[in-house]
Amino acid sequence: MSWDVKFTSKAEKQAKNVPPKVRESLFALVLEIRKLGPTRTTWHNYGKIRSKKDCYHCHLKKGKPTYIAIWKVTDKESKLVEVRYVGTHENADYGRIC
Repeated sequence: MSWDVKFTSKAEKQAKNVPPKVRESLFALVLEIRKLGPTRTTWHNYGKIRSKKDCYHCHLKKGKPTYIAIWKVTDKESKLVEVRYVGTHENADYGRIC
């Protein structure tokens, strides 16, 4: 059974405003999460966000600016993941996002 990936309304708006290459990487990430689950260790700087349960992030584009995605498992039983942030690393407030 595959995972269902939803975007918060804010993350959906953010995804529309990133450069096209970053958007392509984001949708590749979403496809992988749907097929293989939320743990994506092959992505750059992938990691679990400390002190936040079931919340993860990875880099979509390295360099300056660095673009990241943050997602959270909202329901393990029904396999639901919510993308909560898409944007620059500098603007990410991990404590508030997850």
